[in-house]
Amino acid sequence: MRVDDFDFELPEERIALRPAEPRESARLLCVTPGADPELADRTIGDLPALLRPGDVLVFNDTRVIPAQLFGVRQSEGSDDAVIGVTLHKRLSGNEWLAFAKPGRKLSVGGWIEFAGIMRGQVLEKREGGEIRIAFETDGRPVMECLAEIGVMPLPPYIAARRKADERDASDYQTSFASEPGAVAAPTAGLHFTDDLIAKLKAAGIETAFLTLHVGAGTFLPVKADDTAEHKMHAEWGEIDADTASRLTRARREGRRIVATGTTSLRLIESAATKTGEIRPFSGDTDIFITPGYRFRATDLLVTNFHLPKSTLFMLVAAFSGLDRMKRAYAHAIEAGYRFYSYGDACLLSPATRNA
Repeated sequence: MRVDDFDFELPEERIALRPAEPRESARLLCVTPGADPELADRTIGDLPALLRPGDVLVFNDTRVIPAQLFGVRQSEGSDDAVIGVTLHKRLSGNEWLAFAKPGRKLSVGGWIEFAGIMRGQVLEKREGGEIRIAFETDGRPVMECLAEIGVMPLPPYIAARRKADERDASDYQTSFASEPGAVAAPTAGLHFTDDLIAKLKAAGIETAFLTLHVGAGTFLPVKADDTAEHKMHAEWGEIDADTASRLTRARREGRRIVATGTTSLRLIESAATKTGEIRPFSGDTDIFITPGYRFRATDLLVTNFHLPKSTLFMLVAAFSGLDRMKRAYAHAIEAGYRFYSYGDACLLSPATRNA
């Protein structure tokens, strides 16, 4: 499909710079094909009444790390440059993939000094400013050094309008985050408080957790003209045996799997067989979901509003229909919904016909 098919106009004032307070007060647009009305305005706090007893709400428990670093290129000259480095995928040990800016000032084998406690050697330069970098520290683990000198990596559409601050350390983290490794939040999960999860459980709705370490590649623009020419960045994920068994059993019993966020959905679909059984999974996934994809194991999706021409908008168009999602987004813009990472959300049902 043409990437331009996934374009739409979004006024800048619809981009949320802070999350709703309290979190569960965020608005929720229910998109239900075949229903009357097809679009319904609710709130996240209504979810216990909108879902069914026995539904399994699947969350991504990844934890965002302070993955943005600012260092100085080490060289023999006097023109040492300030380099911004955003980590996006841990490879092994102290070796990471990262995006460097300005990457043109770096050379393979060169070093970047970070605040006197850590330095990194550029092992490889790739396309689009991506580098492979290996760190040496003052003796502490890299994660401990990141906690001291790293910055929370806000999405570019927020970072362009304000700097990260102390609030973001908690705002840009789900209440159930437990597995460090993401450099972007699974933003649909930001709406859920401990109190809301307790209400969902009281309503008979089950919860399950998987891990997908969201990478900075999620914000990269699709530069190809056709979706078939775009290559996704791989992200590491895991579904343990117990969780896989619970989800498969729920499906066999006719209960619904509700993915909280596109990250949960992508990992569920990566682990699912053609018959809809969910297998244990541990490793990388670069699954790219566009219209025409046949969903194997996801029945409902809770997700935020996504960027035009992004892989995430392509995914929701595949799930609920492209024309339908364009109508839903037009309604959300007109009704004052807040967009993107700190914005409001949708509850999506799958398309029952081509839309």
